[in-house]
Amino acid sequence: MLNRLQIDDALEEILPLVAKPARYTGGELNSIVGDPEQAEVHYAIAFPDAYEIGMSNLACSILYHLLNSREDCIAERVYAPWPDMDQAMRDSGVPLFTLETRTPLAECDMIGFSLSFELSFTNVLNMLDLAGIPIHSSERDERQPSGIPYPIIFAGGHATFNPEPMAPFIDVFVIGEAEAVMDALTETFKAHRDEPRIELLTHFAKIPGCYVPRFYEPEYESPEQQQTRLSDKRVETEATDPYDVMPRLLATRPTVAGIPATIERQWVKDVDALDYPTKPIIPFIEVVHDRISLEVMRGCTRGCRFCQAGMITRPVREKSPAKLRQLAEELVRNTGHEDISLVSLSTADYSRVGEVVHDLIDQYADERVGVSLPSLRADQDCVHLVQEINKVRKTGLTFAPEAGSQRMRDVTNKGVTEEDLFAACETAFGNGWQRLKLYFMISLPTETDEDVIAIGTLATKCAAIARKNGVRNPGITIGVSSFVPKPFTPFQWHGQDTVKEIDRKQQLLKHSLKDRAVSYRPNAATGTHLEAVLSLGDRRVSAAIERAWQLGQKFDAWDEYLNLDRWQQAFAETGVAPEFYANRHKDYEEPLAWDHISCGVTKSYLKAEDKRARRAQFTKDCHTDPCTFCSACDRSYTESSRGKRETIAFVPNALPLVKH
Repeated sequence: MLNRLQIDDALEEILPLVAKPARYTGGELNSIVGDPEQAEVHYAIAFPDAYEIGMSNLACSILYHLLNSREDCIAERVYAPWPDMDQAMRDSGVPLFTLETRTPLAECDMIGFSLSFELSFTNVLNMLDLAGIPIHSSERDERQPSGIPYPIIFAGGHATFNPEPMAPFIDVFVIGEAEAVMDALTETFKAHRDEPRIELLTHFAKIPGCYVPRFYEPEYESPEQQQTRLSDKRVETEATDPYDVMPRLLATRPTVAGIPATIERQWVKDVDALDYPTKPIIPFIEVVHDRISLEVMRGCTRGCRFCQAGMITRPVREKSPAKLRQLAEELVRNTGHEDISLVSLSTADYSRVGEVVHDLIDQYADERVGVSLPSLRADQDCVHLVQEINKVRKTGLTFAPEAGSQRMRDVTNKGVTEEDLFAACETAFGNGWQRLKLYFMISLPTETDEDVIAIGTLATKCAAIARKNGVRNPGITIGVSSFVPKPFTPFQWHGQDTVKEIDRKQQLLKHSLKDRAVSYRPNAATGTHLEAVLSLGDRRVSAAIERAWQLGQKFDAWDEYLNLDRWQQAFAETGVAPEFYANRHKDYEEPLAWDHISCGVTKSYLKAEDKRARRAQFTKDCHTDPCTFCSACDRSYTESSRGKRETIAFVPNALPLVKH
């Protein structure tokens, strides 16, 4: 394997030949370059997608900052090389390396992958292989040819709440918020690094929130049990689910004494006290989010029944305005960015959003530093708030009703009424806006054709409101994505529509649109089926992931690289029926692949919410209304945090805002 100096020499030949060579050079402003020889623990923070995507990932930025703040650690970055660079590195024998010191990845002690979406799974395998690291955890027990141990491969992020499809490849999954786990992970590694790898992993498995899949074994139905169950089902109902074609999972149990049967998600209660990065790295090239990301709160309790993030990040924890002002001052000084984005799952629900926006506008308007909100509620208050923001820098207006009919919005628990949306449109178009973006989802549980057509009807009504307010050529853009069932949501028991059915509904909607002001931008349904398989799969799916990668699959989240024929070949060769995972409806009693993971929200609560969805019943937000007893937070936290939220009446063109 090449050393750092040899990598430098090789890159001089390679970089002029590939697109965007700045992806691989490092040396950006605010990057931290430590000495690997002096650090007790050498981390690599790995994002399994392109540099532009990974550099915009706030979780990686936070982890990079926290680890480099320790005197005993250095943390460096690594991203998935674009296919042209991947091939050039393989042709030249250059292993995957860290950006800061160009250390071969295999020489690091710990490599942490951020798994925020399932279509990045093949990139993880490709990055390990490009680094010269065996892709299977069990193959990393022996030392490398150089005599040093292989790095410990750990992973965190939303996609790890069902870790089973990636279980054979990852040594340790961190379930929950990494800030609550990383100190224990680091200290455990330091204390036991010289022990046999299996012993070290045993110590990791005893850390709360750490799942070591090698110490857990899934049990499946025998062919006889499967046949008996299907026969009994036919007797009871005279039919079986056509997608019920594989033996079902019975349980996932620990095989080693002293480790927990259920891994509990870890979370940080006091987000105000967190050490937040105020000197983020400034990239040389344009990235997806080229701005300051200022996290205002964590968690969302609006309870949208399709939304995994809203369930696994509970409860809501807000940062104080004083803390946000302090962080903003440091971030503006250290970056030179011209936009402060107030980020969270639902920023408009931050109880003091008006106060913070007003303070930041007052502070930075003269410097032409704007403020943006990545998520808005479909109501007048948010429109008035965006009006204030637009005084510094113009921004568009985007709402996400998610469904066209009120029945479907109640099914999904979206909490948006037509009156809310139309009032927001009246305010927007009456104050100079001419264009509006609306985001919807199709193929949701219980959806009918009438619900699909209602999307276009709603958009047409918004265009009519624009014309009534004097807008001659309004533009209403509707973006439509397809529903993917996710673990730890009330909809986790529902099967996904087939790709053919999704395509039919998209065409139905397209042909129902008659108003020229309404433009339709559907998201391709091709990747949603694969995403559902990887989201809902058990450990057997890992064989298909590995085979798809062997066939050449990577960058599956990118339409130009997603080859479904290869995936179908991989499924066929490994005996995995994708429809068994993606399209099959499940009974509440069926064991799920992620039952040995706890996100805090109880399974009984999710069942109750799904039953309410089937009745189109709305559940209120416990951040502003009484507790719904999902169990994501303990009683003391619930009682201490309730009542702190302010209800704010937004007055057009007048700040500060009036509080009730």
